[in-house]
Amino acid sequence: MSKIGLFFGSDEGNTESIAYRIQQRLGDDVVDVHDIADVTQLDFAEYDRIILGIPTWDFGQLQSDWEEFWNDISEVDFAGKVVAFFGLGDQFGYGDYFLDAMGMLYEVVIQTGPKVVGHWSVEGYDFEASQALVPGDNQHFVGLALDEDQQENLTTNRLNQWCQQIHKELGLDSPLLEVDD
Repeated sequence: MSKIGLFFGSDEGNTESIAYRIQQRLGDDVVDVHDIADVTQLDFAEYDRIILGIPTWDFGQLQSDWEEFWNDISEVDFAGKVVAFFGLGDQFGYGDYFLDAMGMLYEVVIQTGPKVVGHWSVEGYDFEASQALVPGDNQHFVGLALDEDQQENLTTNRLNQWCQQIHKELGLDSPLLEVDD
C-alpha cells in the first residue's frame, strides 16, 4: 500500500498538532507528515493520496509558510491524485473569513483535476462567510473545519469522525484508531 502524504503549515503549532493527530488515527506507517516549509514541489510526486492542512490568519490570510510556497503549489500536478483538506480558523473572531485559506488552497489544487474527498458539514459552526464552502453547496466545507480558539472541546470528536470518513474515501484497509486525546 502506498503511503499518504500529509502536508501542513503552522505558525503557532495548532495545525501541526492536528496533522500528527490525524497521523495517529490513520497510522504512522500509513501517513508521512511534512511541514510545508521544508518541502519542494517534487515531494508531492511521491504520493497518490494527499492531505493538506492550512490555518487561516486574521482577515482571510494565508499562513506564512503556505504563502511562501504559494507559487510552488500552483505548479504541482494533482491529476490522478486523491486529495483531502483540513483547515483551522476562528469562526467568532473572524466569522467573515472562516477557513478562507483552506478555500483558496482548494481552488489552486483543483485546477489540475484531482479527486477531492473529505467534505465536511457546516452543521455546528457559526460563521458569516467562508471561501471554504464546496462550490454550489452551502452545506459543506471542502475539508475538515476546526476551530481551536472557540470549539477546541469538539476537535477530538470531529477528528475521529473525519478520519473515519476519509479512511473509507481513501480506500484504506489498515486499521483505524479512534483516539480520545
